[in-house]
Amino acid sequence: MKAVALYGTLGSLVLTALVAVPAGGAARPATAGAPAPAPPRIVFGSCAPEEHLPAGVECGRLAVPLDYAHPGGKKITLTVSRARATGSPEERQGALVFNPGGPGASSMNFPLYAKVERWRKTARAYDFVGYAPRGVGRSAPLSCQDPAEFAKIPSASPRQPSEAFKRKKFAEAKAYAQGCARGAGPALRHYTSANNARDLDMLRAGLGEKKLTYMGASYGTYFGAVYATLFPGHVRRMVFDSVVNPDPRQIWYRNNLDQNIGFERRWQDWGRWVAKHHKVYRLGTTPQAVLRTYDTVRARLSRKPLGGKVGSAQLQAAFLKTGYNDAYWPVRAAALATYVKGDPRLLLKQAAPQPGGEKADENGNAVYTAVECNDGLWPRDLRVWNRDNTASARVAPFETWDNAWMNLPCAFWPRYAPRGAVQDPVRYSHDVTDVVLPQAGTPHRPVDVRTAPGALPPVLLLAAERDGATPYSGAVELRRRLPGSALVTERGAGTHGVSFGTNTCANQHVERYLLTGRTPARDTFCGPRAEPKPVLPAARKRPAK
Repeated sequence: MKAVALYGTLGSLVLTALVAVPAGGAARPATAGAPAPAPPRIVFGSCAPEEHLPAGVECGRLAVPLDYAHPGGKKITLTVSRARATGSPEERQGALVFNPGGPGASSMNFPLYAKVERWRKTARAYDFVGYAPRGVGRSAPLSCQDPAEFAKIPSASPRQPSEAFKRKKFAEAKAYAQGCARGAGPALRHYTSANNARDLDMLRAGLGEKKLTYMGASYGTYFGAVYATLFPGHVRRMVFDSVVNPDPRQIWYRNNLDQNIGFERRWQDWGRWVAKHHKVYRLGTTPQAVLRTYDTVRARLSRKPLGGKVGSAQLQAAFLKTGYNDAYWPVRAAALATYVKGDPRLLLKQAAPQPGGEKADENGNAVYTAVECNDGLWPRDLRVWNRDNTASARVAPFETWDNAWMNLPCAFWPRYAPRGAVQDPVRYSHDVTDVVLPQAGTPHRPVDVRTAPGALPPVLLLAAERDGATPYSGAVELRRRLPGSALVTERGAGTHGVSFGTNTCANQHVERYLLTGRTPARDTFCGPRAEPKPVLPAARKRPAK
């Protein structure tokens, strides 16, 4: 399951042996004779109309090597955006680069946050810099399937999939992986977290910054930690918000299994909140009753989609957002309540995909798939997927199978052998179909993210105890691997994305760190943010037929 991009709408690294080079340079592949040359300074000007950014935001482009093992070879171009610091020259501290997560999310709109009150003091000191990582948006865009086919609705998401349904999803995953290989060709292997980290160092140099000030959320914490491992001497300050577990054994297959448990816990949290407000929503006086009501609606939409647009898969996608952010609790409860009472309009409005976003949605999914499949050590035997997800679904039925279907293309992903190696097709047999992979080689192995004591300046980590997308254990693990880091915990909370939200305590720690470099105690705790208030729209008169 994608660690959804924070602050916009709201995952592992592969490393061919690298060593850091002095400030101003980039990563040096151990097998290459020279590092990638530092890029020229980015020239900023007006933004392309496709970016939909207002006046006052500048845009530029950054050329980076497609393959860092051959830095003099083919280049790809990344799009970059910037809003200049609003304070005096004496206040300015450089550029703050932000990544919102994914993989597959863009931060091109990050400069807009310079005008948000909670960011105001930080915006006085920093240029706010966003960018589209490789593969995303107009940065060497990646596609694996016709967007119209990818966005085809309605579709089904049964709580307990049949063997026939599983076979259908296996075939779809295989076709999607093949589409990625056809669409990108040999370039596909270079969409990785390692290269995202290397690109980040090229961006630092292109901005003219000797050291990087960076804020990453969700997946952005992972390749930010990879950056800290590769380039500790290039780090000035780093904020990691909603932390991915970087343990190589977790990347990415086991992180996704852990997500299932996290989202189930959050789903129960939502059920308890709705039950507490039974007088408003009338969906049940216990969490179990509320969730049974939802399951009844889910089964009904599997049989007969709403308005020809919302099947059970669209319903699931809409209600998964309750696991990401408490702000969705009242609106989703209202949609379910009005539907049960006979008015489907609110549910249709919230769960039907908005037209016009098909291309961006497929692009984001393609990048997510390529990065995670290239990064991690994935099972190749579908019997393993079936066994592990069947076991997961017994304790975490809400999201397990949808998460499995999203990541299943990685079971069919090509393995890339070293150049010039003899490659024999390898056949994987299982009880569904035979899969012949055109390439067999040594898979990428996740990096052992960590830094030596004193090698990295103090960094700030933030996490919510009940986060579903990036479970809390990941933040504890990263703190252990980055000596000198400090962890701010939002107790009893589960919204994915802690900083510059509604928790004043957390915001103060982030602002103080970015402005002064001071971190709090190694273990610091903030109370939870206030729960949302229940809201039920007034009954609307049905239009006459």
